[in-house]
Amino acid sequence: MALTKRTLLAAALAAISTRSMAQAWPTKPIRMIVPLAPGGTADIIARIYADELGKALGQTVVVDNKTGAGGTIASAEAARAAPDGYTILVISQGTMVFNVGLYPKPGYDPVKNFASVALAGSVSNVLIVHPDNPAKSVADLIAQAKAKPGELTYSSGGTGTSHHLSSVLFERDAGVKLQHVPYRTATAGIMGVANGEVTMAFYNTPTVVGLIKGGKLKALAITSAQRSELLPDVPTMVEQGMKDYVFSTWMGYAVPKGTPAPVIEKLNAEMIRIGRLPAVAEKMKSQGIDMMPPEPPAAVDKLIRDELALWIPILKASGASAE
Repeated sequence: MALTKRTLLAAALAAISTRSMAQAWPTKPIRMIVPLAPGGTADIIARIYADELGKALGQTVVVDNKTGAGGTIASAEAARAAPDGYTILVISQGTMVFNVGLYPKPGYDPVKNFASVALAGSVSNVLIVHPDNPAKSVADLIAQAKAKPGELTYSSGGTGTSHHLSSVLFERDAGVKLQHVPYRTATAGIMGVANGEVTMAFYNTPTVVGLIKGGKLKALAITSAQRSELLPDVPTMVEQGMKDYVFSTWMGYAVPKGTPAPVIEKLNAEMIRIGRLPAVAEKMKSQGIDMMPPEPPAAVDKLIRDELALWIPILKASGASAE
C-alpha cells in the first residue's frame, strides 16, 4: 500500500512539474531547425511561421538551416535534442517518409523519436528543362529519354527529397531510365538545369517560378492535380497523358518525443491560429504554397504512419537508395 501511495504521489508531482514548466514556457529563444537550405519551400514556410510564433510567445524563434544527406543530418540532430519545447523541427514527406525507405540508417525514427505538432502547407513540383531544350511537352521529353536510355540526367537537392522522388515516379510511370545527379541544395540543383549541367528536374513551384518567368528555365508540366495560380499556362502531368501522376509535398512541425503535452498543445493551437491569419495565408498563396487543413497532433501522427505504409513499398520496388 505504501509503495502504491509513493508511486501515485510521484506521478502527481511529475504531472504538476510538467504543467508548471509548460505554463512558464517559453523563457528563452526557440530554435526552429530547417533540414534544407535557405530559399527553399521549407525555409519559406519556416520563416513565415517563425515570425508570427515569436510574436505570440514573446520569444525569438530562430530559424536554423542545416543541410546535408537529404535532411537526415538535421532531423537526427533534432531527434537528440532535449524534449523541453525549445527545439522545433520543420518536417516534410521527404524527411519523415522518403528518407526511411532510402537510408539504411537515417539516424532517427519518425514515429519513435518525434511528436507531431501541426501541418503547415503543401506544394507541387514543376518539371523543368533548359530553355534551349527542344521539348515542348512531357511526351517530347519522354521521347528524348527513350531515344537515349540512361543518358538523360536529372538533378535534385539531395537523395530522398521530393525533387528526387518526383523523378523516380516519372521514370516508373513513363517507362524510362534516367541518371540522378544529386546536388547539396535545391538551389544548386536548380542552377544545374539553368546552366545546362543536367537535362531536367522537378522542383517546388515557389523556388523556380521566378526563373521560369525570367526565361532562365522552361516549364513543361506541374505535378499537382490542378494548375498552379503562379503558372496558369503550365499544364498538369495528368493533362498531358500521365493519368496517375499527381505529386504534392506536405510540410509541418514536430518536436522531440517526450516534449510535455501542454507545450505541444500550445504550439498546435498557435500554428493553427497563425495559419488562419489573412496575411499569412496571402504570403503562403503568393509563394505557391497550399494551406493544409488544421489538424490535431494525433492526426499528423496518423498521416505519417499512413504515408510510411504507402511509400516504403514503392521505394523498395523502385530500387532507389541513398547509398
